[in-house]
Amino acid sequence: MTAVEVAGWSYWPAPAKLNLFLHITGRRPDGYHELQTVFRLLDWGDRIGLRLREDGRIHRDGPSVPGVAESEDLVVRAAIALQVTSNCSQGADIRVEKRIPAGGGFGGGSSDAATVLVALNALWGTGLDEDALAAIGLQLGADVPVFARGRSAWAEGVGEKLQSIHLPPAWYVLVDPGVHVPTAELFRSPHLTRDAAPVKIADFASGTVLGNAFEPVLRRREPAIEAVFQALSGIGRARLTGSGSGCFVEFTTRAAAEQALAKLPKELRAWVAAGVDRSPLLDALDTTGIV
Repeated sequence: MTAVEVAGWSYWPAPAKLNLFLHITGRRPDGYHELQTVFRLLDWGDRIGLRLREDGRIHRDGPSVPGVAESEDLVVRAAIALQVTSNCSQGADIRVEKRIPAGGGFGGGSSDAATVLVALNALWGTGLDEDALAAIGLQLGADVPVFARGRSAWAEGVGEKLQSIHLPPAWYVLVDPGVHVPTAELFRSPHLTRDAAPVKIADFASGTVLGNAFEPVLRRREPAIEAVFQALSGIGRARLTGSGSGCFVEFTTRAAAEQALAKLPKELRAWVAAGVDRSPLLDALDTTGIV
């Protein structure tokens, strides 16, 4: 996948992700929860438009999420954080073409912010390395570092301790139930398991570790999510991604995924995406020759 240039704008992929499992193993003294998960990047997601400015201003060309003020938008905050860290005097116009549904647990906002960091680092020539970009990303959100590093990964801590992982080819039927529950509310649920026993990568690779700590909470709380799980049970084992409402079923071939998709009720918002180990954003950077 390459970056696209149109009328002074360059366009960059911001891929979605899945959490192939998610366990909460404890709580830190600062109140944050320790977790274990596998982030799987996808070949589908949002697209970020960037146009450089010489006046140093960061301007959002339309909202990336309705109702979010420009100063609070993660893509704007990402650009400003990169400016400050690198002491860069250049600016940028930022445009977000949304495909990833908000609140689905597919990582849209975090991926958008990471794409702004990584692409502007190249376009501005600020020269920060992957570790530095991931560190900036962590200030913006726990999921931003995995997108900034651009590889599917085993994650621990609050999601910032990442180890690249090779995953077999897979295709996914994804469903967006259209439900958005604030993560803070889910963490307050008495039905949330917060003390799962830590597991190892080998446990996940063997197929014995699946499941998402938020699944029973959301299925109990939201009838729309329970209805999607019931619909997906006819094509395979349904899973939840992140702390959002997004659901998925994994397949070993695209053909199998497409056939399963065709069996689902037409009223579901469902589609197929492929898992990738390397972010399409890194592929786009490679084609530009500016890094």
